Amino acid sequence: MIETMQHGDERRYTRTITTEDVLMFGRVTEDMNPAHFDPAYAAQTPFGKPIVHGMLVGALFSRIFGLEYPGEGTIYCSQTLKFRKPVYPDTALEVVVRVTELNRERNRVTFLTEVYDADGACVLTGEAILMPPRRLAP
Repeated sequence: MIETMQHGDERRYTRTITTEDVLMFGRVTEDMNPAHFDPAYAAQTPFGKPIVHGMLVGALFSRIFGLEYPGEGTIYCSQTLKFRKPVYPDTALEVVVRVTELNRERNRVTFLTEVYDADGACVLTGEAILMPPRRLAP
């Protein structure tokens, strides 16, 4: 609930996206672009080897928002994403969200959303606006 949230509140977790995760995401979205699956094709791209779908990396924020902070009942209103570096399968990623703005009148919370690779480089950045659950009547 927005009443318990503060500017600067932060949550984070670590996640490794496996080759199997990439395959499942490709099947679900029907995005079987060879840049994600074919080493020979990917070798001809600027990335040199298969990369993780950017939208799969962007979806990692959902765990925090939907289950941890604000948690169950939260509604995702919007999300911007800027892909700064490629992500390769089997790379450990740190997913970070931080409250940057609270609009208590409209029940909206704005978050800085970032993902870092094992070297500490920011691979994805953006902003999310959420509607946290309202206090339930007793």
